[in-house]
Amino acid sequence: MAHYIDPQLQRRAVKLLPADYFIGDDEVAIVTVLGSCVAACMRDPVLRIGGMNHFMLPSGNADGGSGARYGSYAMELLINGLLKRGARRERLEAKVFGGGNVLQGFTSNPVGTRNAEFVLSYLAAERIPILARDLLGIHPRKVCYFPASGSALVKRLPHAHDDTVVTQESQYKRSLAASKSAGDVELFD
Repeated sequence: MAHYIDPQLQRRAVKLLPADYFIGDDEVAIVTVLGSCVAACMRDPVLRIGGMNHFMLPSGNADGGSGARYGSYAMELLINGLLKRGARRERLEAKVFGGGNVLQGFTSNPVGTRNAEFVLSYLAAERIPILARDLLGIHPRKVCYFPASGSALVKRLPHAHDDTVVTQESQYKRSLAASKSAGDVELFD
């Protein structure tokens, strides 16, 4: 994840990539771009602490070292990270974004739909209220989340069948398949 000063937002920002998550309690902006991926933003409004994750798939085997690419693990990381910083589970609130079906040709059980369904059912099971959502559709999104205030900005990007988001998600998926890893140690030849 990259830290930078965002000229449009005029504040410090953190850019999340797939399998990243970040928790903050100051005036930082957490920014990501989503295609079929989903980002869950959660916060404790009393402590004004919150965070965002960015996951690619609803579930899978997290033993390969990149477990946060899976929603089930990414959600645990975010919730547990908030609790470790003093948040109370009964005060957590969420906003969820992404799950766009941006990949052309995937019409049967597309990953964006599966990701969106996963995050909604996960939060329902955990009894964490969803205050806002922008899920599904065909457009990628740029999301900016402000954990101190809980506000979020969402910009729908042009349809991306041949655009950067599709390329990035496809490259990331290939790199995960090609990487040899065990636990938290990446093996190389």
